[in-house]
Formats: sequence, structure tokens, C-alpha cells
Amino acid sequence: MSGIILDGVTVRVDVDGRPEPKTLLQDVSLELTEQRIGVIGANGSGKSTLLRLLNGLVLPSTGTVTVDGYTTAGAVRDVRRRVGFVFTDPLSQLVMPSGREDVELSLRRSVRNPRERRNRAEAALDRFGLLPLADQSIYELSGGERQLLALAAVLAVDPDILVLDEPSTLLDLRNRELLRRTLRGLSQQVILSTHDLDLALDLDRVLVIDSGTVAFDGAAADAVAHYRALCGAALPFPGRETRREADREKLPDTLREPQ
Repeated sequence: MSGIILDGVTVRVDVDGRPEPKTLLQDVSLELTEQRIGVIGANGSGKSTLLRLLNGLVLPSTGTVTVDGYTTAGAVRDVRRRVGFVFTDPLSQLVMPSGREDVELSLRRSVRNPRERRNRAEAALDRFGLLPLADQSIYELSGGERQLLALAAVLAVDPDILVLDEPSTLLDLRNRELLRRTLRGLSQQVILSTHDLDLALDLDRVLVIDSGTVAFDGAAADAVAHYRALCGAALPFPGRETRREADREKLPDTLREPQ
């Protein structure tokens, strides 16, 4: 069966000072087939863990994750060729001095000709209005520009599935709308986590994660309503800006597809 399948997945990690492992996800079974899927939930609920399972950045303690017939535990290279991942913090994956070099690095395996590789990189940068900044140091870019650069680098290699961990966190209003339009126009399956409930409402299916379990799985409007009820008055209405805290999930970072 094609697509992403999680079967009885539990993730546990050892934590210093605790006698027992901490459970980040508990007995999750899902078939992810819709074109655009969202994951919402409180910080530390397990959203990032769930997303990182999808391309083998995190492996299950029990259960299996399968992508187009390949398990993340047994065929992670094949999985990562199919699943592109964009981190919340773009500096977790931007490893070259400039944006142009970073996108070209992403294309190195798939595009052998240097001139074609440069042309592809420039097209990817231009898509997000980043071409004038192509040769600037990534440390001179704003957080939002870095986020768009990370997305451009992943999209340049044309993955079958795009996974994004809170992609709108660092973006201003204009670039959030650019992100929204871009995601709508992609042919790839898109799976993302977000605290932006307006963005969540734009998706085909939304999962609500609570304390490491799937608390709700269904239509976007129903999922957002469930999440609001779960959080009560502490949750602002969609469209109102909130300050984001860093996720407390202690998970390893992986920068690039294995060579």
C-alpha cells in the first residue's frame, strides 16, 4: 500500500535523572493519505515527534512507520528520498555559508551538471523572492528569510511528500500568505504541524495531539473546535498572534539525507 502508515507506534526516550523512559507518543496508528494534513496541539504534546517519525529522524520504540512500502527502521535512505523535512528552526538544516550554496548542496545528488544545478537553485530561490539575497550569509538573513530558504532547499529536490514542523512560526503576515499560497499549489502531499489555526483550517485533515496520543482525527474545522474545547479559554481565537515557546521534546536533529 502506498502512502504513510503508522502501525502501533510508541516512542520512548531516556531522560537524565528519571528511572524510567519518558513516553513521547503512545500506540499511534494512522494512514496518512490526504493531500494536506495538519497536526495541532500544545507545546510538548508530541507533534514534532510524530512528524520526525515520518522520515526516520526518530525511530519507533515499538511499532512500524512505512512510507510507500519502505520502513523507516529498515530503509531510511529510501524513505528520506521520498520525504522532505523542514525544521522549525532553519539553522538546524542550513549548513552552507549562503542561500545559493545551500540550495545547490540539496541538489548535488540529483543534478550532476553544475550549470543546471545553479539554474535550479536560482529558480528555487526566486520562487520565494530570495534571489537578491542568494549570496548573503545565512546569518545576515532574518528568521523568516531563513525559514523560506530552508523550504526552498527542500522543494528544490522535488520530494514526493513534504513535512513541515511549524513552518509559519518565524514568518510575518506577508510571508505567511506566501507560504499558504505555495502549499496550496504543490502537487506533493503536505503534512505540517502548526499553532496557526487559520492555516490549520485551510487543510484537508487535522490531527489533534494531546499528551502523546491522537485526541482527534478529522475535518479541519472539527479538529480546531476540539482543540479549543480541549484547551478551554487559554487558547486564543484563530488569527490572533501568540508567542511561541520552544518545544520541550528532546529529539535528535538530522541535517541532510544520508550520502
